[in-house]
Amino acid sequence: MSSEEPHLFRLPRPLRLESGAALPRVEVTYHTYGRLNAARDNVVWVCHALTANADVLSWWPGLFGAGCHFDPADWFIVCANVLGSCYGTTGPLTPDPLTEHLAYQHFPLLTIRDMVAAHEALREHLALTSVHTLIGGSLGGQQAVEWAVQRPELFENLVLLATSARHSAWGIAFNEAQRLAIFADPTYETATPTGGATGLRAARAVALLSYRSPDAYDRTQTDPDESKLDDYLASSYQRYQGDKLVARFNAYSYVTLSRAMDSHNVGRRRGGVAAALGRIRARTLVVGISSDVLFPPQEQQLLARHIRGAMYAEMDSHFGHDGFLIETAQITQFLERFYVQSYVH
Repeated sequence: MSSEEPHLFRLPRPLRLESGAALPRVEVTYHTYGRLNAARDNVVWVCHALTANADVLSWWPGLFGAGCHFDPADWFIVCANVLGSCYGTTGPLTPDPLTEHLAYQHFPLLTIRDMVAAHEALREHLALTSVHTLIGGSLGGQQAVEWAVQRPELFENLVLLATSARHSAWGIAFNEAQRLAIFADPTYETATPTGGATGLRAARAVALLSYRSPDAYDRTQTDPDESKLDDYLASSYQRYQGDKLVARFNAYSYVTLSRAMDSHNVGRRRGGVAAALGRIRARTLVVGISSDVLFPPQEQQLLARHIRGAMYAEMDSHFGHDGFLIETAQITQFLERFYVQSYVH
């Protein structure tokens, strides 16, 4: 079952969305690494963040890969591209199976629960009856905690990084500011694959302010030439990062996924957040980041407080929210301590 090439899974039936709409045909692109052992108890399932893809070895080096904590030599690792994305899973630029038309801005509203429904269908297809570790950060953590609430018996260990039980008003406001930038681009309404590209460039510049920290910018983007009056390092950095995202993503998926992120609330129709988190049975590690302004540490502390027996750890990092992708040495230390404590008790 090991492969460096992506797989494509087609759901056997239409997917009914939480909004009441339905997707008549859903395809999910996913990667697997390593092999299932004889006991089939070495599964690690990774849920990825907003603009990532199913190739976890490419975007989480230092944590996943040869010689890392999650080494494919030891683990069977699964990572699926989320519903609504543009890396092979059904999204706004996927042709309708009946008309061959693309939905663009008319793609139906998705929620985190819809993303989890697609993951669950894939898990059933792979005949995985248990998962040793479910792990995700940011939007990936939102998926992971939702799935652990839905299927408490399925997961042995749960690792949540820089995420929350409910997307905050602050996070929704950041996402709305980015969407407003996209909507201000008149090409967004043209329904072409590159529609909204200029707006997406601006949206990425806004997003970076929530992913990093003032200290990170001061350390890396302060001009050594104090006589400068224009074209500062920080300005060119924002433009560069916007261009990078436009080259690999599209505005329609960005709007779809950011709206799904806003929908995250494990307490919806479950009697509130505390009651929902109380359903989780997995041994849980929750990791916060000291400088995270998008998902501040108190949101992870809330998760740890309401998940029975959860271990909380906080990394000291100047990278801000992106620290969960960068500070893999600290994360590895937390994981090693977590697994030792889990199995001692």
